[in-house]
Amino acid sequence: MRINEIASAEEQIELWKLVSNSVWQSLQQQQKLQQQRDAAAAAARKSAPKAKAPASSESPWAQARRRFFAGRQGPWGLRMLGFVLLFVIVGPFFAPYDRFSIPNPSEFVFLGRPPSAEHIFGETAQLQLDVFMLTVNGGRGSLLIGFISAIGGIAIGTFVGIISGYFGGKLDGFLMRLVDVFLAIPSLFVIIVGARIISELGGTGLMTVIIVFVAFGWMGTARLVRGQVLALREMEFIEAARALGVSPVRIALRHVLPNAIGPVVVSFPFAVGGAIIGEAFISYLGFGVSPLTPTWGNMLSNSQQFFLQGNWWWVGFPGLFIVLTALSVNMVGDALRESLEPEGRRA
Repeated sequence: MRINEIASAEEQIELWKLVSNSVWQSLQQQQKLQQQRDAAAAAARKSAPKAKAPASSESPWAQARRRFFAGRQGPWGLRMLGFVLLFVIVGPFFAPYDRFSIPNPSEFVFLGRPPSAEHIFGETAQLQLDVFMLTVNGGRGSLLIGFISAIGGIAIGTFVGIISGYFGGKLDGFLMRLVDVFLAIPSLFVIIVGARIISELGGTGLMTVIIVFVAFGWMGTARLVRGQVLALREMEFIEAARALGVSPVRIALRHVLPNAIGPVVVSFPFAVGGAIIGEAFISYLGFGVSPLTPTWGNMLSNSQQFFLQGNWWWVGFPGLFIVLTALSVNMVGDALRESLEPEGRRA
């Protein structure tokens, strides 16, 4: 009996040893698997920031700049616009004549002379002015009118649109009625009368046209921005900013304006082209830039009577630069709109 008890005790000990060994081996295997998982997770955490750091650490404007230069329209538009600006800035250094010089005053050529080695853009009719120098100096005036008028009108319209759309209420009603009044007045009549009044008060030249275009060119932008702001102010990120106690001015400038800037950027090239064409029209009627101040619009107006008689170069070269300028600004505007859109909306 005693021997049987000892034998059964030894069997129990052996059994417990087997069980403990199997449990220990299982624990060791689980520990090794956990160590492998921890090592893999650590390696993933170590490598993940390197791949995602630029997207998370870049500012929104840096991301927009990266997307802008990643496409084709933006860089090509900048190249074309840079070419026009370079032509206007450094062009006088490569011309043998100034803009009002008459190389051969004893000769009178009714239709002017076509492009040649001496005058690469040809000469104008009657006075035989150098078309190259007229185009260079005219580009300065046209670009100044186009860009300053567009920037001024869009700045005023954006300011009015954000205030009207975000704050609403009676202020919104007053500003929109003011916009309706301005839009109800014929724009051509307003531009001519405004330019005439400013001229009578002593304003002459380019500044007259710029003031008139800025004063009566902001209404469309104001309505466009207001519509964007009305849609944006009810979105969740605006509500979250209000809940966090962010001031209305900071919300309008930091959150609403960047998200509403896309349509404004798209409208910019049309404003530039409209200002250049409008300047040509009112200058032709005698209410804008003086004929002694060369602009591309003035050149087109002065040369139209000679175009059908064969003088194509007087019209062609300023017209070509107007097209290049409008096309380049349009391409840059489209690229800016795409780069400023959020990633999710673009996808």
